[in-house]
Amino acid sequence: MADSCTAKSTDRYLDLVNAPVGKTVAARLGLPRPARLRRYHVGEPLLPGPLLLGPQPLGPQPDGPQRGTNAVDGPAPLAGTLAAIGAEVDTADREGQTWGALVFDATAARSPRDLAELREFLAGPLRRLAPSGRVLVIGRAPDGEDPQADAARQGLDGIVRSLAKELRRGATANLIQLAPDVAAVGESHPAAAALRFFLSGRSAYVDGQALRVDAATVGEVSDAGEPADWSRPLDGRLAVVTGAARGIGAAIARVLARDGARPVLVDLPAAGDALARVANSTAGIALQLDIAAPDAAARLAAHLRQRHGGVDIVVHNAGITRDRLLANMKPGDWDAVLAVNLESQLRLNAALLDDGLLRAGGRVVCLASTTGIAGNRGQTNYAASKAGVIGMVRSLAPRFAAAGATINAVAPGFIDTDMTRSMPLVTREVARRLGSLQQAGQPVDVAETVAFFCQPAAGGVNGQVLRVCGQSMVGA
Repeated sequence: MADSCTAKSTDRYLDLVNAPVGKTVAARLGLPRPARLRRYHVGEPLLPGPLLLGPQPLGPQPDGPQRGTNAVDGPAPLAGTLAAIGAEVDTADREGQTWGALVFDATAARSPRDLAELREFLAGPLRRLAPSGRVLVIGRAPDGEDPQADAARQGLDGIVRSLAKELRRGATANLIQLAPDVAAVGESHPAAAALRFFLSGRSAYVDGQALRVDAATVGEVSDAGEPADWSRPLDGRLAVVTGAARGIGAAIARVLARDGARPVLVDLPAAGDALARVANSTAGIALQLDIAAPDAAARLAAHLRQRHGGVDIVVHNAGITRDRLLANMKPGDWDAVLAVNLESQLRLNAALLDDGLLRAGGRVVCLASTTGIAGNRGQTNYAASKAGVIGMVRSLAPRFAAAGATINAVAPGFIDTDMTRSMPLVTREVARRLGSLQQAGQPVDVAETVAFFCQPAAGGVNGQVLRVCGQSMVGA
């Protein structure tokens, strides 16, 4: 299953500049040199090398590298958590050491002057970050109580987003923001799943992003709900995926199945053959249904209630485009996009909440888009639908939390799918390079982020939108 989750690259330029001759030519001509990204495979190490954790004592460490939970008083609980998820943790930099990740605990930052500690920590070891290495900063979310502290906390976001644009060789930088009422990171912490996700190959195409972590949602599965086997965190869970016959939807189905879930795959009757193939490859259940039909939510709810007694995971992936300039937009094109991309999600979410179909510890993940954040020419209808998804997720988050569940959104950027491969060559190649990672994402990159939100241990992440865009330099 692991191998089937990773698609073969169709980016010939990326293949060329990673071959010996092409690499030399690209370097001499100053051409973009995107790296092959480290993506997740079951059983692989969490990181390509040891992890350096800060803050740390300044100056030489005569006793050599310090490891584990007793490294230094400050980051000891965090060091223990990182070790528990599979990292080899050091707290002292050493000349010549190549680091798989650099992690800095900035939760104590209280003024802009404190930001200099992050610069001092990164300045040396950043030059020795491994290919596809990780920079991860842990801070506090602004809370409106202290302007000095909030300025420093938001300043971390600016540092991380800018640093992500400076990194090379497939390395990424991201920020975890702990809510004010969340304790510092320690054992069985609601941020543990986020730490694992951002450090692993699952987050290959997530770059320059900030994710807020609150206290875990109350319910049957909480912050203590870490799986016995991290390679199968979704064991025993039933997962509905809409638009599952191909592309991103099929990738989501395969990754959820790889992680232990049993998928119920929903798509149009016209896509029946493709849907059946995905169902066969995932040991899933194919359900032919037009999700935009007015009675679709009721029919799907009845199926889940009668056949399965409820559902644990729902992924709203179904989506269409009908692109035209607004002045030329036909009413039918407008209505169809809003019906499939947004209204179908609203109806099904209402059914999940009102009928009690979503079991305790449930997870709902909605597919938004960077177009819904930054806009795009000729896509006013699509942008409206995807921005609407973001608004819906933020509005419904308290209701889902009250039901012991979470709802989040994934916003893909330029992903290599059949749709993008049909674009004109020059347009496609330019779009691929307009990000910090200088390449398009793969459907599996979106699927890995969806799967992260679905994990029981991600109960502290609710109402969030995470972009999977290789830190696109266009838009927000």
